[in-house]
Amino acid sequence: MNFHHPTFRNVFLFVPFIILGIAAAAGMALLFGFIVMVLWNWLMPALFKVPEISYWQSWGIVLLAHILFKGNNHSHRHYDHQNSHWEWKQKFRKHFRDKDWDANADHTETETP
Repeated sequence: MNFHHPTFRNVFLFVPFIILGIAAAAGMALLFGFIVMVLWNWLMPALFKVPEISYWQSWGIVLLAHILFKGNNHSHRHYDHQNSHWEWKQKFRKHFRDKDWDANADHTETETP
């Protein structure tokens, strides 16, 4: 194994960034769960007389909200939706551009006094 090969060294340059990214994401997730818990326990009992929740219950609420509101909206599906929307728009424009709007009109000319 050649440890001095440029591609082998490049792989080891990215490993700390990958570990740092995973740690940052986990830290943000912990912080986000704490923020939801604090906001819930501050507002909801006073406004709606509901009980306070624990940290893990707040994460259940976050997960439920993610499932309900985010759904399966992946970036590649959004891209396909934009393309299909563009194609539909072009077909719509072509249909109305080529349409004979006077097909059902009475073509008899009337005299004006």
